[in-house]
Amino acid sequence: MKEVLDYIESGKTRFLEELMELLKIPSVSADPAYANDVRKTAEFIVEKLKAAGADQVELFETDGHPIVYGEKIVDPKLPTVLVYGHYDVQPPDPLELWDSGPFDPVIKKTALHPDGAIFARGACDDKGQMYMHLKAFEAIQATGQPPVNLKFMIEGEEEVGSVNLGTFCKEHKEKLACDVVLLSDTSVIANDVPAITVGLRGLAYMEVEVVGANKDLHSGVYGGAVANPINVLSQMIGSLKNADLSINIPGFYDDVVELSDAERTAMNEAPFSLEEYKEGLKIDDIRGEDGYTTLERTSIRPTLDVNGMWGGYIGEGAKTVLPSKANAKISMRLVPNQHPDKISELFKKHFESIAPPGVKVTVTSHHGGFPAVTPTDTPEYKAAELAMIETYGKKPIPQRSGGSIPIVSLFEEVFGAKSVLLGFGLDTDDIHSPNEHYGLFNFYKGIETIPYFYQFYSQLKA
Repeated sequence: MKEVLDYIESGKTRFLEELMELLKIPSVSADPAYANDVRKTAEFIVEKLKAAGADQVELFETDGHPIVYGEKIVDPKLPTVLVYGHYDVQPPDPLELWDSGPFDPVIKKTALHPDGAIFARGACDDKGQMYMHLKAFEAIQATGQPPVNLKFMIEGEEEVGSVNLGTFCKEHKEKLACDVVLLSDTSVIANDVPAITVGLRGLAYMEVEVVGANKDLHSGVYGGAVANPINVLSQMIGSLKNADLSINIPGFYDDVVELSDAERTAMNEAPFSLEEYKEGLKIDDIRGEDGYTTLERTSIRPTLDVNGMWGGYIGEGAKTVLPSKANAKISMRLVPNQHPDKISELFKKHFESIAPPGVKVTVTSHHGGFPAVTPTDTPEYKAAELAMIETYGKKPIPQRSGGSIPIVSLFEEVFGAKSVLLGFGLDTDDIHSPNEHYGLFNFYKGIETIPYFYQFYSQLKA
């Protein structure tokens, strides 16, 4: 390990320069206009994976964006780790809220990142965290050989629901066979408080459209006489929450697993300052479902949120019209035992039922995913715990995340393998938001920790 760590120390400048080059490529998977850039990013990963020493590096085509695969099979008797990551990123909008170009990475110091942080779209989610694995592998390979067999699967559609990953995994089940899946797309509690994510919420993502008249209407001539789709949509969305901010959809909570008082007490022992939380977001107060703490609301409780809403005239000046239609995108985060297909159907049925006369409502279900909870008494979890103790000097806290990584349940279904969510970002790194960033401390800490995971996992499995 000393040789590995020495190699990492000597390569830090180059590792960072390579990541900066990667972040310059606008690999926005949701927008077809960026298709060439998404492919360019995949080709970059292929090149770097080969240079790191991987074998059988291939670019697999899908019906969408390509998947990068590579491997290093040391000994069939050793355990096999499948490293998963994604190279696609969220759209950078709104551009005017970025302090620097989303694809012009810069390094700046912040209060939480005194050693500096890289500001760019994808810095933390997930290019920076994915690239840690390539550099950790390079360090191991350059100084010896991995203590485990390694397979790499880096996709380009995570931000649009991994729509082709399931097919790829099933078609290449033998090639991808593994004992555990390792991914870094989550966070620690703080740079001095390591954590391992043991729970993820699921997701049901919907789009709704409310249509009134067959054309935009003069608001003076028709206002007050016919339905205004924006008004109607606003009222319908407003009715989806009760006064206590619970979700008002019949059957929505039927399958929710309630934690015991002891479990809730334990999770609220994690370091958390409500005042710092509010200060960081520049808000005067919090708002959420009655009867639950902020940590509980963002991890063990389901949610319903409007992610976007549009309709009517939004240009310069005034245009007094009743719009013909209005739209919204709505996401629901789900907790254990909630099935995304069932929740999507409950939402659709309810939303259509509350539509008033005079409008037509269309509800479309987009991508979704299952919630997941991973045990803490397995060799893979213990290996991650020991690795963090080695590099952070303290035992990591198991925590549930409010985010969703739908492929975790897919991997268990197809490969029969649990996932280890060994992330190094911070919740305050503004992923999916303007000014996304990733600390240099976190980037290097990940590269140093990953080799220890392989070492301890191999020992524990033996």
